[in-house]
Amino acid sequence: MSESSAEAAVEAATAAASAVSAAGGATWRRAGIAGAAIGVVAAGAAAGVAIERLTVGRGMRRKARLALDSAGPYGSLRGMPGKAVADDGTELYYEVDEVEPDSTLAPRRRRLFGRKAPAPVTVVFSHGYCLSQDSWHFQRAALRGVVRTVHWDQRSHGRSARGVAQVEDDMPVTIDQLGRDLKAVIDAAAPEGPLVLVGHSMGGMTVMALADQYPSLIRERVVGVAFVGTSSGKLGEVNFGLPVAGVNAVRRVLPGVLKALGQQAALVERGRRATADLFAGIIKRYSFASRDVDPAVARFAERLIEGTPIDVVAEFYPAFTDHDKTEALAHFAEMPVLVLAGVKDLVTPSEHSEAIADLLPDAELVLVPDAGHLVMLEHPEVVIDRLADLLTRAGAVPAGATVGGYGSTSSTAQPG
Repeated sequence: MSESSAEAAVEAATAAASAVSAAGGATWRRAGIAGAAIGVVAAGAAAGVAIERLTVGRGMRRKARLALDSAGPYGSLRGMPGKAVADDGTELYYEVDEVEPDSTLAPRRRRLFGRKAPAPVTVVFSHGYCLSQDSWHFQRAALRGVVRTVHWDQRSHGRSARGVAQVEDDMPVTIDQLGRDLKAVIDAAAPEGPLVLVGHSMGGMTVMALADQYPSLIRERVVGVAFVGTSSGKLGEVNFGLPVAGVNAVRRVLPGVLKALGQQAALVERGRRATADLFAGIIKRYSFASRDVDPAVARFAERLIEGTPIDVVAEFYPAFTDHDKTEALAHFAEMPVLVLAGVKDLVTPSEHSEAIADLLPDAELVLVPDAGHLVMLEHPEVVIDRLADLLTRAGAVPAGATVGGYGSTSSTAQPG
């Protein structure tokens, strides 16, 4: 490792150590164990960073990041803004992409829905942990003008406000709360008409929590659902690609360490900035599996994840261990379902998607061999293609509608 790389690593370690030790000596000792385990992951990224630092100066790396930030329009799409209010008073930001009425479809719509001006089908996209609505950039671009869509930011993410219950009442975040948040967004942005629900990772769990708490809404209005890189439970068994000893240490101490770090957010954020190159390597490892990912797309993913404050990361993490919505999947049994995952996903392994498909035998299971957790960014054409088919099966778009492609084409998707 080069001198400058080692210096950056020390800066990060110092920031983390100071934050955790401020919360108590016992926690600091546990953090040492977690640090050793996480170091197994960081080592590979650090080695690459060290080699890069030998030939590229800090100023050049900064210019490269700025160039990548401006290289693509990723995350630039905007729609009609709106705000929903959650049951605890949290303001949830959403955007709607409307579709101009097509007079040629009016007679067919009258026959199908039995009225002259039916409410259009609305596709509601829910994003994952440490992301925002912009993570659906490619799919949003492809579906514009084809179907009405709603994109929203989960509480404490993106443009939504920090969770009131978390900030004012120190209440933990739960997946059930996220399900109620989704209900508030639907009530505000799509109060009537058929719905297709699309969720990635935490967003898929949010959709399951909605079904668990509002089964009548699913029964009466939802005509299709897509679960992308998500899980119905048993996330406490995920090993994140770590050795057994390392993952056991992480599971044991990480929640407490994250909480301590969250209490020293300003200090930790400085450490994150000081080691941006190292964290970029870790983010890429857990986001993508392909070697030829567009650097601008990889940088876009970094920006999304880096934009999530450490205290928000800490607030949400414990909710995943408690998540179990296996029984809620039964509410989707009578409708078109897409279950899609990257085979090399280290965050929500594809086996979790296969488990969902086993409980929904009529669902289409699509496994993408050369894909990681952010499959909708890594292989956008695969996700767009299968979503288009789902929307057709659900009656959300006519069979003859054209859904435009956006991004690089991949031919690696395979039916389950």
